[in-house]
Amino acid sequence: MDVFTLLVAIVALVVAIMAFQRTGGIYELRRQMEDLSNKSEHAAKGARDMTADALGRLETFIRGQKTPSPGEEEPSTSQPPTSEDKP
Repeated sequence: MDVFTLLVAIVALVVAIMAFQRTGGIYELRRQMEDLSNKSEHAAKGARDMTADALGRLETFIRGQKTPSPGEEEPSTSQPPTSEDKP
């Protein structure tokens, strides 16, 4: 009886392998995984961009004004101290 069960299991395994190969096998599985990873990267990038935009708007709202970009510095209205300013 145990031998019969083993034979049925082996036949089932062979049938499953044949079905897997017929549906595309490992190559199709890898292609699907690559497609899914590309889609998830694209979705994550979009989510990061939206989060960055929302945080930028929140910062502007909290501060009440636009902050200068790193390349844009506000002109300094104060003059550097001179020797005449010292007591």
